[in-house]
Amino acid sequence: MKRAKAIAACLAASLLAAGCGSVAQAGSSGGDAFSYAIKSDPGLLDPAQVQNTTTYTALSLAYDTLVHAGPDGRMVSGLAETWDVRPASVTFTLRRGVTCADGSPVTASTVAANVAHITDPATKSPAYGVVVPEGLTAKADDTARTVTLSTPEPFAFILQSTRYLFIVCGPGLKDRARLASGTSGSGPFQLTSAEPNQSYTFTKRDGYAWGPDGATTADPAMPGSVVLKVVGSESTTANLLQSHELNGAQLAGPDRARVTNIPGVTTTVQANGTQEFFFHQGKGHPGSDPAVRKALLQAVDMDSLGAIATGGTGRPPTGLVMDPKPCPGDTVTGHLPVHDPVEAKSTLYAAGWRRGSDGIWAKEGKRLTIRMIYGTSSGETMAAAAEYLAEQWKKIGVDVRLRAVSDAAYGEIEAVTQDWDVNWAPLGVTLPTQLLGTLSGPFTPDGGNFAHLTNTEYEKLTAQASKQPGTAGCDLWDRSEHALFESGDIVPVVDKTVTIAAHNATFRITSGLFDATSIRMTGGRK
Repeated sequence: MKRAKAIAACLAASLLAAGCGSVAQAGSSGGDAFSYAIKSDPGLLDPAQVQNTTTYTALSLAYDTLVHAGPDGRMVSGLAETWDVRPASVTFTLRRGVTCADGSPVTASTVAANVAHITDPATKSPAYGVVVPEGLTAKADDTARTVTLSTPEPFAFILQSTRYLFIVCGPGLKDRARLASGTSGSGPFQLTSAEPNQSYTFTKRDGYAWGPDGATTADPAMPGSVVLKVVGSESTTANLLQSHELNGAQLAGPDRARVTNIPGVTTTVQANGTQEFFFHQGKGHPGSDPAVRKALLQAVDMDSLGAIATGGTGRPPTGLVMDPKPCPGDTVTGHLPVHDPVEAKSTLYAAGWRRGSDGIWAKEGKRLTIRMIYGTSSGETMAAAAEYLAEQWKKIGVDVRLRAVSDAAYGEIEAVTQDWDVNWAPLGVTLPTQLLGTLSGPFTPDGGNFAHLTNTEYEKLTAQASKQPGTAGCDLWDRSEHALFESGDIVPVVDKTVTIAAHNATFRITSGLFDATSIRMTGGRK
C-alpha cells in the first residue's frame, strides 16, 4: 500500500514563460537533450499537492529548496547560503540575486508565502505534517534576506525537512491554478513543452548560480534540456536504452539484469527503501503476546526471506530511514532474534502455549492463527515471500492464512476493519520524525498507529531525541529503533534496490529526486 504520509518518503497548456534581460533565463541553445524514462505521468505539478515519486522527479528539475543533502547526507546550501538552527526554529539567510523563471526576485517573503500556503488547512496539502512539520510558521525579513521557520515544540530535523520544500515563485505563487500544468520555480530548468502521458521537456536556464553548494549551469557539458519520457514498461525502457534512445532510467524489476549487459550503458545500484512487516498488537490479536512475536521471528531466516522478497536484488537492512539519512549507521544488525526454529517452539512452550492433536499451538482454548495481508501490486516476489513466511510458521505449528489485498482495499483493511495479524507494509520515510505517528501515539481510527504499538522505551527515547537539533540526537534515534526491533514491533527484512542506468551521460538521482545540476552529457551528440 502506498500512503501519502509515507512519503517518505513527492503538464499540458499554460506553461510559464522565462524572463529576459540579465536574469537567468531559458537557454536558447546549448548541449544535447538528456532523455530520462519515468514510469507514469507526473500529473498535477503543484509542489504543495505532490503524492508520488514521479511528480517529485519532475519538480526537482524546476524548483529549488532552501538546502540540499549531499551524497554523504551532509546539508549543503541551496537558496539559503547560511542557517542558524535552534531546537524549535531555523533562520535562513538567502543568497543574493536569486530569480524565478519569469525574472522576478525570490525573497524571504516568497519562502514564507510557500509555508503559509502549505500549512493553510484549506490547502489540504499531503506535505503538511510530513515534509512540513505541524504548526510550522514563517517570519520573513526581506531587508536582511532572512526567513525564520519555527515550530510550537522542538523539532529535531527542522533543517533537514526543508530539503523537500520546493519553493514556488513568480506567477505560480499568485495563481496556483497555473501549476496544474506548468512550473513556476527558480530551479536550473523550466518546463517549456509538455505532452501528457508522453513527454515533458525542461529547458536549461542560463545564468543559474544557486544550486547545491553553489552549483551553476555554466558547464558546457550540461544538457540544454531534459526530456522526461513516460514509459510504463521496464521492458520497453530496457529496449530504449539498448537502442540508445534514452540517456537514463531507473529499473527495479527483472529487466535490470538485461541493461547491465548493454554496450555503452553503465549501471549503478542504490538502496530504495526498506521492506518490513508489523504484528498487530491490539487486544485479541496473537501479536499482543511478546512471546508469539519472538517465536515467529525465530522461525524465519531473514536473509532467505529478503532474497525472496526482492528476487535476490536486495541488501541487508540498516534502519528504517531511506538514504541519505541524517543518522548514518546500522541499527538493525544484532537486534533481531537469531534464526532458530527449535528455540521458537521452546519460546512458545515457556509462554504457556501447547500443541494440540492437529499440531497447532493453542493457549486458553485459542489456536495460534495468524492472518497475514500483503499488497497485490508488489508482484510475484512479494507473493513468494508471503508463502515463505507461511511455510516457516506452519512448520513450527502455526495456522497461517494469507490474503493478497489490492491497493484500493488496503487502507480499509489495515486501519478500519483491522482484519489482520501480520501486515507487510513498507513505509519509506526520509526522517525518523516521520515515523512517530505510525509507531506510537493514538491507535487507529483516532490516530495513525495502525498496529496498536505501545513501546514505552521508544516513546521515551524519541521524546528526548526530538528536543535535540539534527544529528545531535542520533544516538537516541538509533536506540529508539533498537527498542522497536528487540520488541518485535516492526521487522525490517531487506532493503530494496534499484538499478540506475546511464548512456552518454552522468547524473545523480536519490529517492526519485534529481540533483539537476549534476547532469552531464559525456558522449557527444547521438
